[in-house]
Amino acid sequence: MVYKQWNFAILIVILIFYGIGSSVAADSTATGTVFLDTNGNQVKDDNEAGLPGVRVSNGQDIVQTDANGQYALTVTDDTILFVIKPRGFMTPVDENRLPKFYYIHKPHGSPEGLKYAGIAPTGPLPASIDFPLTEQAEADTFKALVFGDTQPYNMQEIEWLAHDVIEEIIGTDAVFGISLGDLVGDDLSLFHPLNEVMATVGIPWYNVHGNHDMNFLATDDRYADETFERVYGPACYSFDWGPVHFINIDNVNFYRDAEDNPRYSSEVGEQQLTFIRNDLAFVPKDQLVVVSFHIPLTEMRDVKELMNLLGDRPHTLSLSAHTHVQRDDFVGPDHGWHGDDAHHHHNHATTSGSWWRGALDEVGIPHTTMRDGAPNGYGIFTFSGNQYAIRFKAARRPADYQMNIWVPWEVASTETGNTDVVVNVFGGTKRSTVEIRLGEAGDWEPMTYTPQEDPYYKALKARDDTNHLERRLYSALRETMKSQLKEGSELPQRGRVISGTAKSTHIWQAKLPANAPAGTHVIYVRTTDMFGQIFTGRRIIRVR
Repeated sequence: MVYKQWNFAILIVILIFYGIGSSVAADSTATGTVFLDTNGNQVKDDNEAGLPGVRVSNGQDIVQTDANGQYALTVTDDTILFVIKPRGFMTPVDENRLPKFYYIHKPHGSPEGLKYAGIAPTGPLPASIDFPLTEQAEADTFKALVFGDTQPYNMQEIEWLAHDVIEEIIGTDAVFGISLGDLVGDDLSLFHPLNEVMATVGIPWYNVHGNHDMNFLATDDRYADETFERVYGPACYSFDWGPVHFINIDNVNFYRDAEDNPRYSSEVGEQQLTFIRNDLAFVPKDQLVVVSFHIPLTEMRDVKELMNLLGDRPHTLSLSAHTHVQRDDFVGPDHGWHGDDAHHHHNHATTSGSWWRGALDEVGIPHTTMRDGAPNGYGIFTFSGNQYAIRFKAARRPADYQMNIWVPWEVASTETGNTDVVVNVFGGTKRSTVEIRLGEAGDWEPMTYTPQEDPYYKALKARDDTNHLERRLYSALRETMKSQLKEGSELPQRGRVISGTAKSTHIWQAKLPANAPAGTHVIYVRTTDMFGQIFTGRRIIRVR
């Protein structure tokens, strides 16, 4: 009996020992130094000083480095430590211009069974995790490029992205770029070739996690972004550039349904809300805060919680993509916002447009017009102090191509007063003003803000649907003729049918002047956006 009691006591001691040991292994303290990397070798040399007052985070907690540049943070066996880039400094970037501001601590690595590689085991916690920074000049006024879903599903679509969008921005005067998620279309092996193409722009590029960037064999949300983390680092982080504070978060929540199918919803989640709360505690109230995520703000389950964190700040902006339309919402109390003015949420146009669909043009690239009638493109954001301005840039179009004017080519003079002119101002919001006149001598008249399906896109879609049978026959012909082609030759490709229409929130409408005289006339349209930027468009018509 005594022997059994002694063995039982030993067992209890062993269990306690291993329990405590597991707790220590899962909850340790990381230490290190943020230092000025004067020689750029990314290693702290003896003569390189630590930088005081720099913020470092474990994804929830944030600490500032001490007078010697040192910090200490709690980590688990699933933690990404990162430095929050301060103004006037820059983190290293890799060969593809991706910022390297983090250290991944996952001793056991990603779980097995993921289709795309996650994170290899990182082993024991290093004695010191150091973050190098170099000095750089950052003006009060600067530009950044913003992309909605690049979303290539294959190498052909990466080529289209390269020729359609990337080539024209090489040598840009923007200082960095941000992609708002759906970097690829489910095939995560495309991250690397995509990054190589993006690197040719020549500026650092920050990335947001999207629903098509997930590993769909994951068991739950914790592991769905393992591949993304391996390539890009944490899905929730922040940085300062000039006078602006940027926060990038992951609002795609992965789960498996009752039948074990992969699904997603949209929410920020308590862990990220804690990070944002702690992060903003270091950000002055009069500083502009830009929060970027993938799924639009108004679709998030916990939108009110996020808005409450931002609600006492007079200068905020949030960005998303996901919908493949461009839309601007001015958010108020219904979504938890209680600022003096509405919060501006900008749902951005996509560089992939309508998922790289549409007829191919003369150089073999699909027109990929978005469902709201706007072309695919990107944003040029100008930040100045705590103010900002957004300018939409259509891919491979002149900078002043900012609208499409829809009106019949020929109108009877007796019908001009009954003829609608419909204008899609691609970057317009309900705070824009739009005016029209017929001829240079006419008076400017206001147009009416009239959200609707774009008639141009509806006509484009109808043409695509009419040609659908022809496309199917053509595809069958291609397969039949392949055996007759010489080796290495190929039949020309044709674009995929574009998707259905969506209501456009940037359309204005007006009638032509009644009884316009016969002849050829020019319709002029002028718009002034919420930032004071003025754009004009023209359309020639004949009156008979």
